[in-house]
Amino acid sequence: MHDYDVAFKTLLQQSVDLIREIAGTTIARWLSVELPEVQNTRVDLLGETAGGELVHIELQSTNDSTMALRMAEYCLRVLRFFGRFPQQVLVYVGDAPVSMKTELRGPALSYSYRLVDIKDLDGERLLASPRVGDNIVAILTRLPDIRGSIHRILERIAGLSPEQREAALRRLMLLAGLRNLEEVIDEEAKQMPILNDILDHEVLGREYKRGELTVLRGLIEKRFGAVPAWADERLATKSAAEIVDLNVRLLDAKSLEELLG
Repeated sequence: MHDYDVAFKTLLQQSVDLIREIAGTTIARWLSVELPEVQNTRVDLLGETAGGELVHIELQSTNDSTMALRMAEYCLRVLRFFGRFPQQVLVYVGDAPVSMKTELRGPALSYSYRLVDIKDLDGERLLASPRVGDNIVAILTRLPDIRGSIHRILERIAGLSPEQREAALRRLMLLAGLRNLEEVIDEEAKQMPILNDILDHEVLGREYKRGELTVLRGLIEKRFGAVPAWADERLATKSAAEIVDLNVRLLDAKSLEELLG
């Protein structure tokens, strides 16, 4: 699981307004995301409305040519386990233009899901929300003044309790990685001494990840040759712990596809 996944899912679960904008409904309760099968399947978020409708939300940071098929497979497994079709929403949080298909068509077959590009949400409305989580999600939208917006968000975070402050700043940094905004946050946070200690830990963590990634890329090049663009994209989304694990798995991997598949 990518680092941003946990942070973003938590922010979604905490925001009634954001869920309503993305899914067009509200969630009365969240359900287990484990779907028992021959091969265990885990969805990102699965909720149920007050009226009993199931809502499945999946997050994606890169374009995947098999996404429609994956979503259809999730749909059928939810149907098999709960006996009901879910409303499905794919939330695309990547920076590149979205290019994924949202439907499957075949003889006597028609399937589709809803795709929401997070960049298309109203960033100013999210910034104005009383929920800090909504403010954080705003950095993924098309804000005209991203530095000024980050400064506003950091001011909100600085006013939280110590425990809430640390959690919020960590989530902000994780989502910032999706837009390469970590340095902007570093620079703006330095103006707020109350955030310095927390930020130092985050910076050290990122430096550790960069170091591990550099080592891994060198080993991959030695084993399989030059690292292709698709592999670089996948490596960029890995957490520090996942990168360490890949260093170990590289010893037995027969191909780059097997290592990163």
